[in-house]
Amino acid sequence: MNKKLLLLGTILGLLSVILGAFGAHGLKTLVSAEAVQSYETGVRYQMYHALLLLVIGSHSFVTQKSKTIIFYLVLSGILLFSGSIYGLATNTLTAFNFKSIAFVTPIGGLLLILSWLVLLINILKIKQNN
Repeated sequence: MNKKLLLLGTILGLLSVILGAFGAHGLKTLVSAEAVQSYETGVRYQMYHALLLLVIGSHSFVTQKSKTIIFYLVLSGILLFSGSIYGLATNTLTAFNFKSIAFVTPIGGLLLILSWLVLLINILKIKQNN
């Protein structure tokens, strides 16, 4: 599971940089400033969670079961949260109306929150050696 976490974290980080560069240089002339700002929010949260996966995959303070849960929560959360934000921000550029699926954005956000909650529970379970 550690390799999967590290791979997903690396891929999400790589895509964050690529999408961020596209947003900074390619989107500004195509969509409104408000849409670019929303798009940047999706990129930022994607990068935060890429870093989360890299930390969790590099350490042993989280159980393997929790690592698996966090992996799927982050993957699903980023697809729904950041993915829907990317779609909504570029809605005027596509034939598909992403506003019709905007309800998935908060669901994705909830999944990301749950991934942090699983991490918190694991940290609270760490026994202190005094």
